[in-house]
Amino acid sequence: MRRDRKVVAIGGGTGLSTLVRGLKHYPLDITAIVTVGDDGGSSGRLRDEFHMLPPGDIRNVILALSEVEPLMDKILQYRFDTGYGLEGHSLGNLMLTAATHICEGSFVKAIDVMSQLLNAQGKVLPVTETLMTLAAEFEDGTIVKGESKIPLQEQPIKRLFLLEDGIKPAPGVVEAIEEADVIVLGPGSLYTSIIPNLLIPAVREEIIRSKVPVVYICNVMTQPGETKGYDAMKHLKVVESYLGKASIDTIVVNNEPIAEDYLERYLEDGSEEVRFDRKKLRHYGTNVLAGDIVDYNRDYIRHDSDAIAGLVMQRVLRIKKPRSFQELELK
Repeated sequence: MRRDRKVVAIGGGTGLSTLVRGLKHYPLDITAIVTVGDDGGSSGRLRDEFHMLPPGDIRNVILALSEVEPLMDKILQYRFDTGYGLEGHSLGNLMLTAATHICEGSFVKAIDVMSQLLNAQGKVLPVTETLMTLAAEFEDGTIVKGESKIPLQEQPIKRLFLLEDGIKPAPGVVEAIEEADVIVLGPGSLYTSIIPNLLIPAVREEIIRSKVPVVYICNVMTQPGETKGYDAMKHLKVVESYLGKASIDTIVVNNEPIAEDYLERYLEDGSEEVRFDRKKLRHYGTNVLAGDIVDYNRDYIRHDSDAIAGLVMQRVLRIKKPRSFQELELK
């Protein structure tokens, strides 16, 4: 099957894996670029102990792109709840750690090995091979260092920055963005999954230089400690504060009410629906793709993989390609 159109998806956390899980069902050339600023949980422990990039978000994206039996997916996502030194680690994280050592410390090569083993339908790249530390300055002047500590402040964020200077993209990142037909940001935590990628100068500059559509998938719910009180326009303007005004071609938003029982639980935690005003967004110069993009996953609200992939494809299909390109269809 021909995969003429190249989609580059940039983000982290569970959001990016949700998107590529849906996109892999289309005949696309997919490259996922994943943030590596995580310093908490299993990933943070492995990062500190082995001085390696945090593997958790990478693991999730590889598995989302993979074509393996559901049982294998469950095994690799298995998290040990007992065992000295093992408690809290997922098997997939440990495998990526082992692969990194086998590949003589190359995390990029380790990702390629895992992707081949799991028959991933796309390429996965860390945004950089350098250990990077995310920091935030808040409106009151407070500065907090470490991705996992930033949401704990629960106050407005003024800006994000990296403690390290001169961080360069991992091999293949700039080239993937340069060759992309569409660039997708998100979904995911605005300040700790999406923007960290834009803090690397060469990545940010290549996105700005690109002439292809940039699609931003907005969160369905606000996040305490990051986006309290934000509507879709505020999310958009924060992204564009790093990329420049009018850099986002299209925003994807949810237009269906949230189920009451879920909404009540989220409101108790200080989270609410992300509202949007279609007229204001269009007047601002941004195309709007709206739909029912919510997936109710046990106690949590997640983006629906197929729904957001379908909306992204609406933008992809408007790109002019040579006549030899065949009509895109689901597998």
